[in-house]
Amino acid sequence: MSACPPVYVWCNCVPTALSTCLDCTLCFKLVFCSDHFQPIEVRETNEKKAVKATRISFLVPDATRVGTLERLATALEAGRIVARDIGGSDPERMAAPRVVEYVKETFSGSKNVKIEVIDDQSKLEKEYPLLGAVNRAASVIPRHHARVIFLEYVGEGEITETVFLVGKGITYDTGGADVKAGGHMAGMHRDKCGAAAVAGFFKTLSLVQPKGIRVVGSMSMVRNSIGENCYVADEIITSRAGVRVRVGNTDAEGRMVMTDLIAYMKEKIVKENVKNPQIYTIATLTGHVCLAFGDAYSGVLDNGPARKNGNSRLLFDLAARIAEPVELSTIRREDFKLCSGPSEYEDLLQCNNAPSSQTARGHQLPAAFMIAASGLDKHGLDSALPIPYTHIDIAGSAGPFPGVPRATPILMLAARHIFPHLG
Repeated sequence: MSACPPVYVWCNCVPTALSTCLDCTLCFKLVFCSDHFQPIEVRETNEKKAVKATRISFLVPDATRVGTLERLATALEAGRIVARDIGGSDPERMAAPRVVEYVKETFSGSKNVKIEVIDDQSKLEKEYPLLGAVNRAASVIPRHHARVIFLEYVGEGEITETVFLVGKGITYDTGGADVKAGGHMAGMHRDKCGAAAVAGFFKTLSLVQPKGIRVVGSMSMVRNSIGENCYVADEIITSRAGVRVRVGNTDAEGRMVMTDLIAYMKEKIVKENVKNPQIYTIATLTGHVCLAFGDAYSGVLDNGPARKNGNSRLLFDLAARIAEPVELSTIRREDFKLCSGPSEYEDLLQCNNAPSSQTARGHQLPAAFMIAASGLDKHGLDSALPIPYTHIDIAGSAGPFPGVPRATPILMLAARHIFPHLG
């Protein structure tokens, strides 16, 4: 470690407000911290390479902003390290039970983040049936058993907004019975970056401790394995919300493992009469979003209530300032029509039998499916209780493979939901 030199960076700006910090100095800090990240596998097995630099020093002209910058940069990068550790590690190091161990260790000293884990396989299948279907093949191997991890943060003072995060955590995606053939399976351990971002966001919350906000998160940690017990196309499974879903493609498992958790969050909002809620799904979901926007941008899609609130537009603006840019997309009536059941047997069709990259509106369709299959469509603009929902597809922005995950969209969500509560 002593051989690692300190790094000095001159930030030639005089920040006069938090927004200026976002535009320049904070981004500088995060870029350099990101460049000095070392994967957990290296840290755990090679002490000599565990640290790339002992210290990163920034020279900031305005000393009055140093404390705020240091606090934010440290908390944001700590969150991104957690997301990279979970999202980037191999499918055995971060199999679902080991993710639980990592999350518990990460928050072991935190008094403001509560953790609940569902590890009973029969309970998962009963209460989260779509997720349970994906888990079936892996459920015969204990070290690959699924887990649902709930996290909750409640800030001090009067709660003015409540954020619900649902993260896709596919620890490895073989494609299931619709197997990823022809060399397309490599890199599929990165299909858990959505759930990884949820854990990372909570790490940032635990350090910054913003007031007046409550955040409830879920991580759907499931392996989409192939085997004699795997779920197959043509099965009809009733979702938690009571919607009959016909499976069209087992490689469309991401929407399956998140839908029942959206239903759970919706139920929680209704039961607790939550004021000012906002639900998000975060997932490396479709190849289509990469074709639509490229490999550096997330796709952001609102339902009606979220669009009325201007959520995705605000995310777009904030993401640009925090150097984590996104593109806006739209869920339209055609997307709901495409996933409607083609026969009397089913209410919805989970997916067609083609890859999203070969399907028109391939990244919008899953969002419409999740809204309908979770029962969230009953909480649109024309309902007595509209519930805002935004889907974030990070398949393009999650980072290169081989390479280090980018830990998106932690920075954007922090700018949207943490920074306004810093006082």
